[in-house]
Amino acid sequence: MISRVIALTDPSTGNPVWIAEGDDGRPLGTAYVYALAGGGAGELRITVHPAERRSGVGARLLREAVGSATERGLTALLGQPVREGSEGEAFCAAAGLRRVLALTYTRLALADWDGREVPAPEGYRIVHWTGRVSGELAETFARSRKAMDDMPMDDAAWTPDEWDVERLHRVADVVANRGETLLTTAAIGSDGEIAGFTEVVVAGDGTGDGQHYGTGVLPEHRGHGLARWLKAAQIDEVRSRFPELDGLLADTADSNTAMRRVNDSLGYLPTHRSLLYQVDIKE
Repeated sequence: MISRVIALTDPSTGNPVWIAEGDDGRPLGTAYVYALAGGGAGELRITVHPAERRSGVGARLLREAVGSATERGLTALLGQPVREGSEGEAFCAAAGLRRVLALTYTRLALADWDGREVPAPEGYRIVHWTGRVSGELAETFARSRKAMDDMPMDDAAWTPDEWDVERLHRVADVVANRGETLLTTAAIGSDGEIAGFTEVVVAGDGTGDGQHYGTGVLPEHRGHGLARWLKAAQIDEVRSRFPELDGLLADTADSNTAMRRVNDSLGYLPTHRSLLYQVDIKE
């Protein structure tokens, strides 16, 4: 039973945090709200101890978060993906959150990868790097991140992130500090600019499954098969660098038909679906 909810501030980000405590002072659950790019929406994360679920802890934390977001003038709170059919989905539906996006998760078993030939689009070359991007490619890589700006997000209150070299380095450092390896594969056009890229993160010991991050091709370079070529080249690179790795994981919005076709053609198979729910805050 909830005794009280303590409101705190994350000293590293300035974002609000709530901790629900029981009568004996035990933490029952937490809630965080992170500001998103553009300032109009926030990202909501609620975690409740398994033994305390279905007892009102999540609902109480949700009320606190929504109240704070309303006071801050936010228009929406976007939740984390919840697995279809899970307790998380049941909570979101019962709490009246709106479903805004569906994601299909897929996996490529590297033992089944046949090294298939994917034609190289004329006028482009492939480069690979791990960790931080090199100085000579940093500026063009930051510009190429706009390739993700128009990825399908359906009704989610999401706005594109702003990228610069400092942020690229910061993200690479976060991955490295976790003991993982960030591998980036990019296509460079005849003008020396990066036209598209794909990323994967691999555990420090090179085992288990790697996780794909972003894949994007700038609009003016689409229609040449760059995304499929990039991903195939990265799969080959991953197998060469991490021979003990078992597979590669990807998650793609159901409405992102172009990327789903690319993954399907390379042998990625669906594992499960997750759903994204959102709180719409009325003025």
